[in-house]
Amino acid sequence: MKTPTLSYRCLAGFLLLFSFLRFLSAAHGPSEFKVGLILDMNSTVGKVCRIVAGMAHDDFYAAHPASSARLRLLPRDSHRDVLDAAAAAMDLLVNEEVHAILGPQTSVESPFVADLGEYANVPVVSFSATSPAVSPSCNPFFVRAAASDAAQVAAIAALVQAFAWTSVVPVYEDSDYGTALLPVLADALDAVGAAVPYRCAVSLADSDDRISAELYRLKTLQTRVFVAHVTLRLARRLFPLVRQAEMMAKGSVWIVTEGLTSQFATIVDSQHFLAEFLQGVIGVKPYVPWSPRLRRFNRRWRREFLRENHESDITELNNFGIWAYDAVWAVAAAANRLGPAAASHDFRRPNTTPSSTDFSRMGVSSTGPKLLNFIKTAEFEGLAGRFRLHDGELAVAAYQIVNVDGGSVREIGFWTEKHGLSSDLNSTAGNKLRPVIWPGYSTSVPRGWETPTGGRRLQVVVPGSPNQTLQFQSFVSMKYDSETNQTRASGFVIDVFEAAVRRLPYALPFDYIPYRNANGSGGGDYNALVKLVADQVYDAVVGDVSITANRSLIVDFTLPFTVSGVSMVVPLRDGHSSTAWIFHKPLTADLWLTSVVFFIFTGAVVWILEHRTNEEFQGTAGQQMGITFYFAFSTLVFAHRENLTSNLSRMVVIIWVFVVLILQSSYTASLTSMLTVQKLNPTLSSFEELNKTGLRIGYLNNSFTKGLLLHLGFQESRLRPFRSPEQYHQALADGSVAAIVDEVPYLRVFLRDYCNNYSMAEQIYKTSGFGFVFRKGSPLVADLSRAILNLTEGNEMTEIERKWFGDQTTCPNQGSVLSPDTRSLNAKSFWGLFLITGAVSLLCCLFYSLRSVYRDRLSLTGVVSGRSFGRRLLSIARLFDGQGNGDPPGAPRSGKRMEIGAATAGASPSSLQSSSDQESRTSTSDDSFTGSSSPELGISQIHEAMPHPGEPEENH
Repeated sequence: MKTPTLSYRCLAGFLLLFSFLRFLSAAHGPSEFKVGLILDMNSTVGKVCRIVAGMAHDDFYAAHPASSARLRLLPRDSHRDVLDAAAAAMDLLVNEEVHAILGPQTSVESPFVADLGEYANVPVVSFSATSPAVSPSCNPFFVRAAASDAAQVAAIAALVQAFAWTSVVPVYEDSDYGTALLPVLADALDAVGAAVPYRCAVSLADSDDRISAELYRLKTLQTRVFVAHVTLRLARRLFPLVRQAEMMAKGSVWIVTEGLTSQFATIVDSQHFLAEFLQGVIGVKPYVPWSPRLRRFNRRWRREFLRENHESDITELNNFGIWAYDAVWAVAAAANRLGPAAASHDFRRPNTTPSSTDFSRMGVSSTGPKLLNFIKTAEFEGLAGRFRLHDGELAVAAYQIVNVDGGSVREIGFWTEKHGLSSDLNSTAGNKLRPVIWPGYSTSVPRGWETPTGGRRLQVVVPGSPNQTLQFQSFVSMKYDSETNQTRASGFVIDVFEAAVRRLPYALPFDYIPYRNANGSGGGDYNALVKLVADQVYDAVVGDVSITANRSLIVDFTLPFTVSGVSMVVPLRDGHSSTAWIFHKPLTADLWLTSVVFFIFTGAVVWILEHRTNEEFQGTAGQQMGITFYFAFSTLVFAHRENLTSNLSRMVVIIWVFVVLILQSSYTASLTSMLTVQKLNPTLSSFEELNKTGLRIGYLNNSFTKGLLLHLGFQESRLRPFRSPEQYHQALADGSVAAIVDEVPYLRVFLRDYCNNYSMAEQIYKTSGFGFVFRKGSPLVADLSRAILNLTEGNEMTEIERKWFGDQTTCPNQGSVLSPDTRSLNAKSFWGLFLITGAVSLLCCLFYSLRSVYRDRLSLTGVVSGRSFGRRLLSIARLFDGQGNGDPPGAPRSGKRMEIGAATAGASPSSLQSSSDQESRTSTSDDSFTGSSSPELGISQIHEAMPHPGEPEENH
């Protein structure tokens, strides 16, 4: 009996222990962590994200079974209404006291819910509100677990730049979702040189007729590049109307933002909608790599989704669903890190009364700030890749560029901040995309603009009016044809414009309109004419309009098609001098001096080489000096008659005569040019001189040169306006003005007819030339500029210039007018000749001296021994002069014999014999100087035999 009782007692003990363990386990299990989920449960995105959130919840706790806190998702339906979303958030915060809120779904709902979360210190984590209208920087408790719309504008701008589109029209939803992107998009387009000429706003509240009217207004613009930033609900209405307005045809470009691109795969009946209404559209969306984990999850999700939505044809998860999965994981991971604090979640409620509103009864979460920090610092491998928040927003490394082709969406490239556009994600080749199929199934890149429809032609205003006498009609003129009742424009500028238009790859219809000023008459200030284009009164100006910095601030100019610059034209005067001393001008002073020096030098060299052997170079000192100068300067006219006996002197004279011939020919040519060639000099040589004279100045009427002259300091009283080349000539001829200041093209036309009487000075002011005027941002500017470049590089521009301006060859007197004064010859031009003749002369002298020293070496020995320095020099000079006695240098050699004979007249026979022998020796010595072969007699012996001054005669 005891055994059964013991068994029952043991069984009861075990049951009691098991119940106690279950109680302990329940008391210390994971805490409940309430999280609200606000979605539009009837929308496709809402249905997708609700199922994804539940699956993410289950996957997280399956991967983390030991979590200390477990999420409890509390779904709420916003019905895609701002007030319903705000009411759902109030219910979650006041009644459920949630730790966090996932959602809301749309960008319009997010600002209200984010403000409530900030008030209650409850993080609001959105995975589908991408508008910059709400951001973590403005709402601290708002976390965007998705890519911001502002991040995609760089990729859109890169597309615009890659295809060289110059203007873009945004088509956006008139809501917080659409308008918040416009400032960021406009700045990005402006950074790549693309203008935004118009912004098209459409709303869900607009009727189809209202939207169609706005689209037809877009057709009247030139721009054909559109960026659509609308929600899927509005896109379903907008793009069928776009097709109906024939704006999805060939030549159009449509770029859709990521809010629509990311939902291409989840559009109901997507294949038909894409093929029918979005053919050729380019889409931009954040790139999410499809990893094996994501593919497995997509299969699981599709089964769950189709189980609840049997009739749906959606088979692929979009970016919003993927981001929803990662957002749930981020909140669950943050709750797990919060640990025991999650169980102590407490809302500090204010003191309220029964009549208080829900907002006044809302408490403040004590754990919210810490939970917010854990969410912002969460980092893990999610479905979209590495989950990491930067400043409270999801960081996106790359954007995917897709193209709608038929009923499918194909990838054509990527955009990254580091490499820009590329065909492959890891490629470094910038601006390279795969081929694009454009609207109308075209493969050629649209130019981004076209002539507006509706028969509107380009309104081109031309300066002047019909039958008016214009300033320079060769540039532009207007004529009224009474037979055809039409106004015709002609001139150089008109021909250039029409030639450029013919080179465009498309037709450009236009009409010329004569310009009339405020008084109704033709002509007027060109600044006012340019302003009419800036004010969109006209489309363009075709005329002789100068490109200036001030004008370029309000309009765009094409590349210039004429030469640039401002210069002045002044009268010419005869510059010949009537002085009688013009003969010295052909040579400069240094050449005159050098020539005289070499004349003297050459004569001296010839005397040195000739005077010992040539009697024509002998005689007294005065005679020898005279013959030397005479011989040297007679070579100037080749009239020297002296016979030269030395080969060395002949060599010197031959070289010198050649130099003289060159000098004489150059002098003759230069003097002839000065006396015969007409020399016309401008009356004013520089702009500074004109400014100092105080004389009157002429300028072209209605030209910007008047403002330029006033800016440069000229008084307005000195300025005189003129209208034609004939008036220029008349004013300069009668002295009404001292100069004409105008642009170079006008002055060239003037000088074509009056080049004999006037001269154009150097350029005094730089300008950019003439250009065609268009509105700011006009795409015609780039195309016409390229056409002008092609025109100027060919022969057609030359033919147009020859047609209107003639051959423009230099007139007969223009060469002398524009060339500098005839220059005088200087020594630098002949230094080579002087070097040759000087070197030859010095070498001949050196050779002659060495030969003489060698022959007179014995005589030199006797001269230099035992005498004072002065007597040595005197003896050497006598020896060099060829005398060898006491006669003064330069005495004739016959005189020496007479003196010797007189000295021996009264001598004894023995002394006479001695004297005879001495004379014989002296004669022998003289012969030695003339090159004879007689034995040499030292000059010391001759000197001893001659009486010295101051000595008694008997001593001899």
